Amino acid sequence: MPTALAAYSLRIRARFENRPEALGDVATAVGVAGGTLMAVDVVATDGATVTRDLVVFCASEAHAAQVEAACRSVEGTAVLEVEDRTFAHHLGGKLRIDPKRTLTDRDELAIAYTPGVARVCTAIAEDPALVHRYTMKANSVAVVTDGTAVLGLGDIGPDAALPVMEGKAVLFKTFAGIDAVPLCLRVSDAAELVRAVAQLEPAFGGVNLEDIAAPRCFEVEERLVDALEIPVFHDDQHGTAVVVLAALRNAAKVVGKDLGTLRVVLSGAGAAGVAIAKILTGAGVGDIVAADRKGVIHRGREGLDPSKQWLADHANPQGRTGTLRDVLEGADVFIGVSAPGLLTREDIATMAEGCIVFAMANPVPEVLPEEVEGIAAVMATGRSDYPNQINNVLCFPGIFRGALDAGATRITEGMKLAAADAIAAAAPPMRADEVVPSVFAPGVAGQVATAVAAAARAEGVVRS
Repeated sequence: MPTALAAYSLRIRARFENRPEALGDVATAVGVAGGTLMAVDVVATDGATVTRDLVVFCASEAHAAQVEAACRSVEGTAVLEVEDRTFAHHLGGKLRIDPKRTLTDRDELAIAYTPGVARVCTAIAEDPALVHRYTMKANSVAVVTDGTAVLGLGDIGPDAALPVMEGKAVLFKTFAGIDAVPLCLRVSDAAELVRAVAQLEPAFGGVNLEDIAAPRCFEVEERLVDALEIPVFHDDQHGTAVVVLAALRNAAKVVGKDLGTLRVVLSGAGAAGVAIAKILTGAGVGDIVAADRKGVIHRGREGLDPSKQWLADHANPQGRTGTLRDVLEGADVFIGVSAPGLLTREDIATMAEGCIVFAMANPVPEVLPEEVEGIAAVMATGRSDYPNQINNVLCFPGIFRGALDAGATRITEGMKLAAADAIAAAAPPMRADEVVPSVFAPGVAGQVATAVAAAARAEGVVRS
């Protein structure tokens, strides 16, 4: 039975006969159906009956329907209401705007708005740099998407992408205190997206690009970095890459290997895959072989887009060809940002002794941790229900916090490497099951911010 998760949980309100075994009957039915009963609360009682709310974790929407049916089948129990807790959490959206200062009298109104606000406007007109001091620009990030590559859902459009962008904004606020605004743009091409974001620059201190399909995402980021005087960061590329580098630094220590001697096989050559290859190369990993649906990427392979051509030109120094399985044999590291169930236990067994496996396809990884138990020395996924979650939230809040605090005008490779070092340092030493810290570990975003701000100042990419 697949793992029951909070993402597919139900709140089931039911009226029970007031007898000791009634709750047990329902709990048994839930368990037989494969659900996990997480909480029980009494809502009301009239003596003859008791109304309770049950929180049940399920494995999928179809499984949730089976659990609901099992509860309804219990004699003497009336199911009054069933709520999908994920949809309830998103009801009305996940964000709101609150003023930092309340308006309680006419004097405060005159200061916050007219006529007092005119003095601040005039000051900014005379010295535009003051906009970072006297407006929300100093602590605001635009979370921008066109909805063309949303999570594992693909091109679902800007409307359907909004819940994800709201969620991203919640993470910015929760982990770094940054006010982020979701902006889902209906655009037809990269040029239109670039124009739209460029026109928004006066209102924001940074731009986080999100869920934009490759290869469009590479062009959009490159053009915006050149055009804007505020930091631009495509999290799907660089956030993933930074956390992978942090995890690999610690994993290499666990298995007693040097980063520079590792032979890495990378499955997936989209936005995240290319960025991972670039940051690992910059960190000193000299042997990276990438594969996509058509096989290994190498010099001379025809039909490559510019991003994959970079892989052909700068990776795979031995010129290997063939399939993913062909190049996996003898490799020290597998990094997957591709598709579920690509590999088996037998495939991983062909890797070098003490191998490292980062299988990060979501929600189902390229190979499950339980399949490689006893073979992989270090195993990581993108999921929260296994150890070693490679999660971008370890990276992007701290990177933007540091960039905003330093007054950075861009995010450099040096700032990304500093972020990776800070994340790696925040994990417990020499732990195969914790090569990156928990996303809820206290102080991680602050440590990343401090390192990133220092790197920005050292590189001179800050406003004077």
